[in-house]
Amino acid sequence: MAKVKVSGFSLSIDGFGAGPEQSLADPLGKGGEKLHKWLVGTKTFHAMFGREGGSTGTDERFAAASMEGSGAFILGRNMFSPLRGPWPDHSWKGWWGDNPPYHTPVFVLTHHPRASVEMEGGTTFHFVTDGIEAALKQAKAAAGGLDVRIGGGVSTVRQYLEIGAVDEMHLAISPILLGRGEAMFAGLDLPALGFSITEHVATENATHMVLARN
Repeated sequence: MAKVKVSGFSLSIDGFGAGPEQSLADPLGKGGEKLHKWLVGTKTFHAMFGREGGSTGTDERFAAASMEGSGAFILGRNMFSPLRGPWPDHSWKGWWGDNPPYHTPVFVLTHHPRASVEMEGGTTFHFVTDGIEAALKQAKAAAGGLDVRIGGGVSTVRQYLEIGAVDEMHLAISPILLGRGEAMFAGLDLPALGFSITEHVATENATHMVLARN
């Protein structure tokens, strides 16, 4: 059965999914790039950007699983662009170049309308202005019976958790402290939302935690 998942989402030990002061130079905020040390060396990550090689151990197993079975993604505006407010033009097409790693329809939450952007490799960005539930409905329809991934950022994941829409999460807890930034679980009661831990595996670069709703 198709699920709504958060997969391969990196957090610091103190619970931040991004550092402060996101910018074009620091898309994950100050220090945020350290969250993804577990991912960037994997075979899956190399393949996303047309490179050969990469690790094949536990980190790779979780990296590969984070993309498998995906029929559509949902992203917050900040995950797509550092720009704020109305779109100044249509030149910005994401952080990932001409061939983004999604290879599915991607629904971007925004308050500002924009025409869909078709990219290489099967990725098309659709911009949804009428809220998170409308985006989820569109993503499920586009996924064709496959899973919908909530790709982030933190605010977007929290909103879907708050309405009980997320079935499963894979979190990679990286051994770093950010001190401030975007806190994932502040004010959220995961057991009350029905979550329990179903798997946990530690590697040198992360502790992988899988949580599922009962």
